[in-house]
Amino acid sequence: MAVRKGIEVSLAVAEAAAACDVDCIAAYPITPQTHIVEHLSELVNDGELDAEFIPVESEHSAMSCCCGTAAAGARTFTATSSQGLALMHEILFIAANLRLPIVMTVANRALSAPINIWNDHSDIMTERDAGWLQIFAENGQEATDMVPICHRIAEDKRVLLPIMLNFDGFIVSHVVEPIICLDKEEIATFLPIYEPQQRLDIDHPITMGPVGMPEVYTEAKMAHEAAVQNSYEPICEILEEFGKQFGRTYKPVETYKTEDADIVYIMMGAAAETAMSWVDKVRDSGKKVGIVRFRLWRPLPVKAFKEAVKGFKVLCVVDRHFSPGGAGGPVAQEVKYMLYGEENAPKVVEVVAGLGGRDLDYDAFETMYDKCKKVLDGGEVPPFELIQARGGHYGKI
Repeated sequence: MAVRKGIEVSLAVAEAAAACDVDCIAAYPITPQTHIVEHLSELVNDGELDAEFIPVESEHSAMSCCCGTAAAGARTFTATSSQGLALMHEILFIAANLRLPIVMTVANRALSAPINIWNDHSDIMTERDAGWLQIFAENGQEATDMVPICHRIAEDKRVLLPIMLNFDGFIVSHVVEPIICLDKEEIATFLPIYEPQQRLDIDHPITMGPVGMPEVYTEAKMAHEAAVQNSYEPICEILEEFGKQFGRTYKPVETYKTEDADIVYIMMGAAAETAMSWVDKVRDSGKKVGIVRFRLWRPLPVKAFKEAVKGFKVLCVVDRHFSPGGAGGPVAQEVKYMLYGEENAPKVVEVVAGLGGRDLDYDAFETMYDKCKKVLDGGEVPPFELIQARGGHYGKI
């Protein structure tokens, strides 16, 4: 029976994975995700989880091992962060294109250099093209709920793709929250016993990952793209089913106080909750602001996003990563792509903030509002900017 208890989010995520009856965990410790796999190792060692825990020498090996166990038909789980996710880079594409339903939690953390263990979204945004499904949680309850949801999505016969569950490192991962934790029996009513659709079996041998000659490589990539795009409807169905069963409903794109908004912030991750508190405060003073949050990042929920922002005048896209020497932040790039050619499309103001764990506080949202208000009043759309840079507005182009 589900119980609400005060627990560190990383431990709750680990217990959710255990309640999903995972068969194998292959992992390497890296801050700030270490507590997840550390707790899973304890559960396996203490006999509370009947699974194989495979300690490896690096994250590259962890993902390689996960590919092997998933290919053998095991329900596979892992976790990583930052440089660890970057070290997995080579193998992420293999897992995706082999259609291996691995679930990986990523406690989002800045990439070095300079070395930084705090939160931003540079790790996951660097891997946005790896071919994995990607979803975001804003708090501990969401992160815990998303573990069985992600297994259900990845293993759905219409999907069969690996998925990354993202939540902010430290800001979420290390916080103690009151979380409703579903037990194994409850999760079993939502998450069926895993039945792999293809697996390595010496009695029924198959080939996985053969050489893709030029004659077949393009078609293989198109097949993978079709699988990612076609996963959208099953994802929506599964999110809705979880909501009906457990009372907490999630959507690919979620909104907050946007009904009469003139300026809308586009965000993802835990900072959106701070933004919601700020919105509550400033609406009392007459500022018509709201928030649209991406929960699903891959596949990109184009139609749902367009519907969510239709009729607004100014969008403020808050990126926590950017492309040096390029066209600003990845979220802003995607937003402008989705709005290109749309009649009466809102104007897009791009800001980059919260890098390397710098607080996204009320003052930061006020700064963003001032930039957007000038555009709302008829001013030109400014170039993207690192708004929190000290010593001047570095980042203007």
